[in-house]
Order: sequence, then structure tokens, then C-alpha cells
Amino acid sequence: MAEKITMTPNFIQNMIEEDLKNGKYTEGIHTRFPPEPNGYLHIGHAKSICLNFGLAEYNHGLCNLRFDDTNPTKEDTEYVDSIQEDIRWLGFSWGNRKFYASDYFDKLYDFAVTLIKKGLAYVDDLSAEEIKAYRGTLTEPGKESPYRNRSVEENLDLFRRMKAGEFADGEKVLRAKIDMASPNMVLRDTVIYRIAHVSHHRTGDKWCIYPMYDFAHPLSDAIEGITHSVCTLEFEEHRPFYDWLLDALDFDPMTRPRQIEFARLNLTNTVTSKRKLRQLVEEGYVRGWDDPRMPTISGLRRRGYTPAAIRNFCEEIGVAKANSLVDVAMLEHAVREDLNEHADRVMAVLHPLKVVLTNYPEDQEEWLLADNNPVHGGHRFVPFSRTLYIEQEDFMEEPPKKYFRLKPGGEVRLKHAYIIKCDEVIKDSEGHVVELHCTADLDSKTGGKTAGRKVKGTIHWVAEKTALPAEVRLYDYLIETDENGNVPKDFIAALNKDSLEVIDNAWIEPSVKLTAAGTHYQFLRVGYFVVDPDTTPDHLVFNRVVGLRDSWAKVNK
Repeated sequence: MAEKITMTPNFIQNMIEEDLKNGKYTEGIHTRFPPEPNGYLHIGHAKSICLNFGLAEYNHGLCNLRFDDTNPTKEDTEYVDSIQEDIRWLGFSWGNRKFYASDYFDKLYDFAVTLIKKGLAYVDDLSAEEIKAYRGTLTEPGKESPYRNRSVEENLDLFRRMKAGEFADGEKVLRAKIDMASPNMVLRDTVIYRIAHVSHHRTGDKWCIYPMYDFAHPLSDAIEGITHSVCTLEFEEHRPFYDWLLDALDFDPMTRPRQIEFARLNLTNTVTSKRKLRQLVEEGYVRGWDDPRMPTISGLRRRGYTPAAIRNFCEEIGVAKANSLVDVAMLEHAVREDLNEHADRVMAVLHPLKVVLTNYPEDQEEWLLADNNPVHGGHRFVPFSRTLYIEQEDFMEEPPKKYFRLKPGGEVRLKHAYIIKCDEVIKDSEGHVVELHCTADLDSKTGGKTAGRKVKGTIHWVAEKTALPAEVRLYDYLIETDENGNVPKDFIAALNKDSLEVIDNAWIEPSVKLTAAGTHYQFLRVGYFVVDPDTTPDHLVFNRVVGLRDSWAKVNK
């Protein structure tokens, strides 16, 4: 599990404590994380993972991983594998408690037979469209199916024949027999089994009938001894059926699972619908489920977000009863805080401008001592020589007031090195600045006679001789939103055409040579970056995780 789970007081924990006080669940608390393997997990699932595993650990209980694999048309082992990888990466472990709803298909079938024998389920011949029409509205009761009053014997025979494969897809369904006039639409004879002649990723062709989620989920919880079935708010109206089913099958109220709903995570500038995310992948708007612009856990991982940052974010936003919209800036703040503490500092120049120090010996090279990280310390050596690269934006020929970077006749300090003065500006035939000639105060580095001399600006640099070429990918929000960060209905039309900028000619100091994918750095004065898996020993690739706050940018607005 994660190193240490802290638990901010929340209403779910309060309900758990109330249950324990009332003598329920004497065997201990048992939660589960039950994804359907029909896509990759996203940031909303991360909240649920942290909550379910966190509640279990906080209460010295257990948490299962269960794949609710009841819909073979949309499920795949690829998703099963990715889900497990994501949970482990977040820092949690299910131990030997990995289950599948498909493990229980035989038991679920038997439960359905029991309902039929009790007169609480029937085989219906209505089509899906007819069932919908018969269901009624929020203001009008539903109408009973003409097949509702079949005998127990007939229902048992038909259900057995459904299982045997005698009927075509959609020809019949099994429905719970509850109340077609119920104010809760879910209780208007919920469909609990449908026919689907489709191979299942685990059971193969054994079954041609499959339980519906609303049927399989509470019974899987009960089979596993789950005490608290924590799910998102959209399942609140399904809770009466959850309880009806457990009542109908005589599960003990003192031990059977209790469903509790919490608000799902809605983030500004973000879509978390699996259907929409799948559309982005399948229609080629992104480079796969792990595209760093995706809010999937694999996408966030590739973007450079850390498990600790995501766990801290989930802890910070807390657990609410009502839906709300969380500013994505909170997630960015969480990763910025984590990386500020743990990422080593290096110097990288994304948009290079050549600087020649005319008074520095041509053949000289020296190694300057640089700090790795202000929090945990450490040092490295950075090579320095006559020809350098600085950022283009760190020089202005005609600067405004309060511009403390390099300008004609002006001075700046090179980080970890010397104070330099700009003497000459070299331009190309089109008038673009291509090179600066500067002189260095050779006594101004640490330990020198003029090291204490004050200049207002400090900029980063790399030495031309030793700098490594790098590809840098600058990611922005995938979707353009309204002023409140809401995603428009037509999210495809709102895709941000500038969500990815690729810089092919960046330069970075040589200390990062042979660095491994997943290593984080702060590029001084630029932002936090991570080494992308596309990196090879001959080709460095970095993804921007999140930027730094830039004082000049604020002044310049």
C-alpha cells in the first residue's frame, strides 16, 4: 500500500464508525475498487482508488480489486492489465484479493433462479424499445409487460433455454418483478439478464447470457463480504434496487454490504467520460490512452505527474456529497509542490540564442559547481566555455522598464557562473538577432574578487561545446473551455489545436546524459519536465509536466 494513508474526516468514514458502533461488520471493514475493464483509468478513478484503499487501511481492513466484467462487447484484457499497472503505480496493493465478476457467473445464475422461484423475476419478450416505452415517465407510472405474470415453471424453463442458447440476442430478457408504478424508475422491473452471443475475455463461449451491472454488482459485493460499497453519485438512484436485491435474497442486514455514494471528480478543462476518451483515442485525436494530454492515469504518468502528487490532490479535494467542479490548477499545484521538493535542477535552453564571450579564452573549459536541489541538497558540475546558448526571451534590444535580463550595454549574471555584459548585437540579413558578443567579468564567479557585485538579473545557459540536443514537448490543455473551465457539449469541436508544441532544437546540460525515462527535472526558470519513454541514448525527449510561475510574465500582462 501507499506509505501512509492519512484520512481527513469525511461523511463516509463517519458512517463506517456509526455502523461499527451499532455492532455491524464485526469481522472488520472491507471495501473494493470495481472498475469495468472497458477502457483505461482516469483521474476520477484515482480519487475512487485512494478513497477505497484509504478507507480500508485507515480502518485496518481490506480492499479488493474486482473487475466488473459483465459486458463482453466492450471489455478487453488490455484494459485489465493497464488497470492493475495504474493501481500499483499509485502505490496501492490488493494482495491476493483480485477477483472478477465473471468468477461468479454460476452463482449469479443461481441467484437469478432463486428470484424466479420466489416469484420475483420473470422472462420478458418485449424488445428494448418496448421495455423503454412501457417504463413510463417521472410523472407517469409504467405499464406492466404482458409477460409479467408467467408462471414460475414457465419462467424457469425459458431462463434455462436462454442459458442454453436457444434464443437470439434481444429476443428475451430476465427482469426483476418489483413495481411498475414506483416513483424510482430503477425499480420498474429492472432488467437483470440479457442474451449476448459474444465471447467473453475470460469465460470464452461458455455463456450466452450475461448479468446486468445493477444485478451483478451488489451480489458480487455480497459474495466477497464487502461491508461498504462506495460509489459515485450517479448510482444513488440505484441504491434502492441494490437493497431490494439483497433483501430478496435474504442477506443478513448486519453483515451485507451498504452502498454509499460520493461526488465524482469533475475537473475544469477536462473530460473524464470513458466514452469520450475512447473516441479521442480511436479517432486519432491523441496518440493513444497514454498521451500526456489525456486525463488517464497512464497519460498523467507519461506527462510526469507523480503518484504522491495525485494522492495529495485527492486528499486535498476531500470527499463531498454534492457534485462540484474542481479547478485543474489544484492538480497542477499538487505536482508542482511534489516536484519542487524532489526534482533536481538542471539548465536547458528551449529557444537558443548564441552568446560569444569575447574575453574568454577560446580553448578553455572549466567545470562550475551547481546546486541540485534546494530542499534535499546535492551538487553537480556544469561545463563552461567561450560560446554559450541563452534563451531568446532573455535578451531584448529595446526592453521596457523592469526588464532585468540582458540588453545592449546591460549586465546579467549567468547562473552558477559569471556576470556578463552585452557589447554587440549580430543580426542576419532579415534583421533577426542571431548572436550576441559579450564580455565576462572573470572575477565575478563564486570566490572571485567581484563575486559579491550585485546585478538585478540572473539567467540560465548551456555551453555550446558540451550541451546535448533534446526534443522538448510542451503540452497544454487538450480542450478549450468557457471562462469557468467547463467543457462544451461538442467537445471535439473544442479541441485545442495548440495543445502540443514540439521543440526539436533545444539544448540541455550534459549531466542528464543516459538518464532514464520517468526521471524528473526542473529546467531552471522554465518548468518541471520528465524524460519521455521515447528517449534513446542518442535522442533525449522531455515532456513538460507543469510550468513555473514567471514574475516577468505577470508584469508583462
